[in-house]
Amino acid sequence: MGSEPLDEGTLHDILRNERRRHAIESLRESDGLADVSDLAESIAASESGSDPPPTNKRQSVYVSLHQTHLPKLDDLGIVSYDPDDRTVELLDRVEQVEVYMEVVPQYALSWGEFYFAWGVLGLVTLLGVGIGVPLLSELTPAIVSAGFSLGLIIAAAYHVYSQQDRVVFERAFR
Repeated sequence: MGSEPLDEGTLHDILRNERRRHAIESLRESDGLADVSDLAESIAASESGSDPPPTNKRQSVYVSLHQTHLPKLDDLGIVSYDPDDRTVELLDRVEQVEVYMEVVPQYALSWGEFYFAWGVLGLVTLLGVGIGVPLLSELTPAIVSAGFSLGLIIAAAYHVYSQQDRVVFERAFR
């Protein structure tokens, strides 16, 4: 089951539910293994906006994870869920889902945000050179452009290298 690609409808079904997305994110942040109670705690805190979350909210989330969401993700081969031990482990097939959701830990910078900030910083620096801001006026536009281009190439090369096991699109064009 785990090797064939998930169809588009299944991917949409998985991702449209906030608790399933949050469960995947929480598992990724906990190195792929967690207890259902820990997942329920994390999701309930996020949904309620309070930490620790109210007991009734945590219990509601726990029940929905145990009865609905985790068995569904287990059936699809995205997680391995042991209902007796109440443990969940991410499986390799989660990568088919993650390419459609940017999993970024709290307080982290996504690649999209990094590229945007780098571009804005480069533009602002070039404008500073152009209008003669002290210190920046010592640089030429060519040096600034070359420096930011080199930085972009290095960041993109690292991004490609670090994401080489994740495939966004595999279908042949028709």
